[in-house]
Amino acid sequence: MNATLPMFRLDVDYLKTLAAQYREAYAAAKPFPHIVIDNFLPESVLEEVLKEFPKPGQIDWQAFQTPAEKKLASKHEHQMGDATRLLLYSLNSSTFITFLEILTGIDGILPDPHFEGGGLHQIERGGFLKMHVDFNKHKKLRLDRRLNFLLYLNQDWKEEYGGHLELWDQNMTQCEKKILPIFNRCVVFSTTDFSYHGHPEPLTCPEDRTRKSLALYYYTNGRPAEETLGTPHTTIFQTRPQDSFQLAETPRTTVRDVLKKFIPPILVDARDALRNK
Repeated sequence: MNATLPMFRLDVDYLKTLAAQYREAYAAAKPFPHIVIDNFLPESVLEEVLKEFPKPGQIDWQAFQTPAEKKLASKHEHQMGDATRLLLYSLNSSTFITFLEILTGIDGILPDPHFEGGGLHQIERGGFLKMHVDFNKHKKLRLDRRLNFLLYLNQDWKEEYGGHLELWDQNMTQCEKKILPIFNRCVVFSTTDFSYHGHPEPLTCPEDRTRKSLALYYYTNGRPAEETLGTPHTTIFQTRPQDSFQLAETPRTTVRDVLKKFIPPILVDARDALRNK
């Protein structure tokens, strides 16, 4: 292990101050609770992570190649360097959980030691992740997914490279926030069955560059009823109004489609009527 790594520890006072500073903005953010924080960690920490970040083809990446997503991911610790492991362990610690609870107002947050769906993410030129809501239940832990934490590792990233994280309203009629994935920028947002987000535009960075990020997800045992469709589900992709593609390999699934499988049609219609008032 790199001898300098044990020197890094999360600063408790810094995180508590940050959480108190941003919690009102987090709760009030549209289209759903979220916050964007720049210069989140000491740059030296992320520079070490970036140095050891695996290139495409360097490890056994999980490759997603469908009309809905084109990306690489790895959740396996044995494929991560020492600096990356230390950082991910820190982001699953009691210190960081306390920060998230103060920031979001969600009590009883639990980390995922398995990094299911998270860990290392990488997107090459031309890659994308279409608009979606995330799986809402951890299969192994049987917990409810409540928060996403994304930390970007892209130095000197230019606007024209694209790769923006887009946040859309719950009816998927308009994008309300676009976030450029620049180095040491973190994004925290609440995940519900209506929090549509994604990186829908194909990446236009130079061939020798990729969009790199760390992703961690957090859970609770139970959640407010208004945040959920009422049944566990996997990722639900949704097209934007301007999209003409069809998700041939990953069927286009809407919130209404999922509801109709489990709830009588008259109740689905009533729910839609209430949301459209």
